[in-house]
Amino acid sequence: MQRLKGKVAVVTGAGRNIGRAEAMLLAEQGAKVVVNDLGGGPYGTESGDASLAETVAQEIRDAGGEAIGQYSSVATREGGEAAVQAAIDAFGRIDILVNNAGIVRPARIDRMTDQDWNLCMDVSLTSSFFTCRAAAAHMIAQRSGVIVNTGSPSGFGHWGMANYSAAKEGLLGFTRTIARDLGEFGIRANLIRPVSHLTGTHTPEIDETIAESARLGIPLLWNKPMAQPRMTALPAHVAALVVWLCTDAAAHVSGRDFYIQGDEVALIPEPEAIRTSIHPGGWTLDAFDEQANRDYLFGSIQNRFVRTPDPA
Repeated sequence: MQRLKGKVAVVTGAGRNIGRAEAMLLAEQGAKVVVNDLGGGPYGTESGDASLAETVAQEIRDAGGEAIGQYSSVATREGGEAAVQAAIDAFGRIDILVNNAGIVRPARIDRMTDQDWNLCMDVSLTSSFFTCRAAAAHMIAQRSGVIVNTGSPSGFGHWGMANYSAAKEGLLGFTRTIARDLGEFGIRANLIRPVSHLTGTHTPEIDETIAESARLGIPLLWNKPMAQPRMTALPAHVAALVVWLCTDAAAHVSGRDFYIQGDEVALIPEPEAIRTSIHPGGWTLDAFDEQANRDYLFGSIQNRFVRTPDPA
């Protein structure tokens, strides 16, 4: 059974790894696919290679599917709009948008350059704004559509990754909001936080962030040490969740946040207050200093990060 027969999908960053697996599985399930990939590298400054997108599109066609390669940089307004327009021009509509494009430029915050910040934001966050805005107009007219944005466990906090963490967690707020913006038109939006052991963004600098977190004795991503994986986490595992979220079986799922690694998938809860205190007349410095308030609000908070500095 093809779950997405007759649908049209755009997948950004689809030339390799997770994006490629998503494009291939969407096509296997009957969708016509626009394979978007500039063909650059993990740092956002490498030269593009249009053959990556075309190679994946040809693989889909060779397997009996329908696909075209598209090579614009979705980090620009023109490029994001072009990726969506390619679906309209080739297939007449857009039903599914999967935003997978992203880069990494790790550095401790005091060493992070403007270029590190801006390039990461452009590709890992702003690109999704450009493609979603362009796709939304068509989806609203159709009164249907599905958007899946790619976040990251780095959004929970990741030493040396302030730019990437901010971009990916910003994407979560963006996703929750567009789910509200577009829900009345029958359009859904969700976010995934994938871990794949086969990825083009695991650079030597990423290894340094892992080593530094271990040296400092702080959790790498979550607020507790991550469990050792039970198996190799593959792009195909991520693609299965993404494609399922695009099917009618997930028609009730929107504005939500999922984590996936290999054999493990988790629904991440929406933020909520875990303890609340009311102070008559409003809070003051003296009120926060009252022992009962300090004990209730702050007493159980563990110091996970701050250390006594070594002598200069």
